[in-house]
Amino acid sequence: MSAMSYVVTGGGRGVGRAVVERLAADGATVVVVERDPSSLAWLAHHPAAGRLSAVTGDASDQETAARAADLAEAAAPLTGWVNNAAVFRDAALHTAPATEVFDLIAANLRPAVIGAGTAVRRFLAAGTGGAIVNVSSHQARRAVPGALPYATAKAAVEGLTRALAVDYGGRGIRANAVALGSIHTERHDAFLAGLDPAEADRVTSELTRLHPVGRIGRTGEVAEVVAFLLSERAAFVNGVTLPVDGGRAALGVDPEAR
Repeated sequence: MSAMSYVVTGGGRGVGRAVVERLAADGATVVVVERDPSSLAWLAHHPAAGRLSAVTGDASDQETAARAADLAEAAAPLTGWVNNAAVFRDAALHTAPATEVFDLIAANLRPAVIGAGTAVRRFLAAGTGGAIVNVSSHQARRAVPGALPYATAKAAVEGLTRALAVDYGGRGIRANAVALGSIHTERHDAFLAGLDPAEADRVTSELTRLHPVGRIGRTGEVAEVVAFLLSERAAFVNGVTLPVDGGRAALGVDPEAR
């Protein structure tokens, strides 16, 4: 396998970390962009540590993205970019100033635009083509109450994915997205831990009901799909949003329905 490199934003934990580990398992060099240095400690002890490096900073910052691309290209040709970084904070349009709501939308959209822009410029300059995968959510299509900024941003990320595919497909650059259902991450564990046991049980059974496979997803299951979309095996897949949600979108149960 020829040497290749990838950048994964928000790659320190959860889905991002699983993607990093999956790509490293294929022998690739992976650069992790992460705001929180404490979520990077595992990199040094990983079996593939020699091919893993980190840039501490905000994925929505142009210089941070450029540093990550430089690191990746110094190791091997840049092959793929995964825009996974996200901000989980919401505000209601009837109580928060509209400008604050807009800023929260931008907080989730900007990293994908900055990352895609950096990747596209590097792919074009190298003349190699490449692949971009944007991480979206089932909320892009079916909003859940109280998450307007997040749902709006993810819908925009899916629109961005289609536009990238159309603008750059002819130049060897593919862009696709994965729309995730509920996934078992550290953040999910922390959320459940903050509830009383009866409520945690209720939430767990509700999530089971929303996903036809009868459980929420595992980070490794998402990573497999991302790795596929980045690979040459997906050479004719461009501009799609692939639900990785155990059938949640197909079932389409109203999250508030009882």
